[in-house]
Amino acid sequence: MIKTIIIDDEPLARMIVKEYLQSYSSEIEIVAECSDGFEGIKAIQQHHPDLIFLDIQMPKINGFEMLELVETPPAVIFTTAFDEYAIKAFENHAVDYLLKPFNKERFDKSLRKWIDNRPAIPTTTNTEALLETAAESPSQQQRIVVKTGGKIKIIPIEDIHYLEAADDYVKIHTHGGAFLKNRTMSYFEKNLDPNQFVRTHRSYILNIQQVTRIDPYEKDSHLCILQSGAQVPVSKAGYVKLKSVLGL
Repeated sequence: MIKTIIIDDEPLARMIVKEYLQSYSSEIEIVAECSDGFEGIKAIQQHHPDLIFLDIQMPKINGFEMLELVETPPAVIFTTAFDEYAIKAFENHAVDYLLKPFNKERFDKSLRKWIDNRPAIPTTTNTEALLETAAESPSQQQRIVVKTGGKIKIIPIEDIHYLEAADDYVKIHTHGGAFLKNRTMSYFEKNLDPNQFVRTHRSYILNIQQVTRIDPYEKDSHLCILQSGAQVPVSKAGYVKLKSVLGL
């Protein structure tokens, strides 16, 4: 039996998916319904579903942010109102989506496609690639969502002092402490505003709003001294980029 979870903040939308799933009762079991991403993460951890129906525009955290916090994401069929960035992400990575309002015929086509191709779909790889594309959305670039001590924290971009490479993670330093995100430095370099965040070193990306001074260091390198007192290394190439952004 295939286990599925419906995650959508609209009761009517959840009801429609439930109704359409009735004709699959011999194959698919609905193990949970969730009205936001926080509930969705808990339900996924508890039930380990094979498939989720996931809305994108939800309060608290959106569908993409929720998926980022799931360590081993299940297969996903997205249900969403029109969103050009979301649809671009779906189409780039052959992930199926249902554009609201959708009918039973369109629902059946999407679900049958997933059932028929299920063994051949590399879920985790596909989801990671999808999230990389979805990150191009302006709404995705205003904050970073992290999981810390079992809790979810939303970090506004302006609260970031600097980012530091930490093995397979990136450590995000803020005035409220440091938090780990399972992303790469290249990901953040690509998606953060280049007029505000500069990669000063292969292991550091700096928020230029936090800089109080730049001191010479060994050889051709420098150190950025931040408002917090933190010292961030600046390589020779990083210094050129930093000066350009600061207009020096």
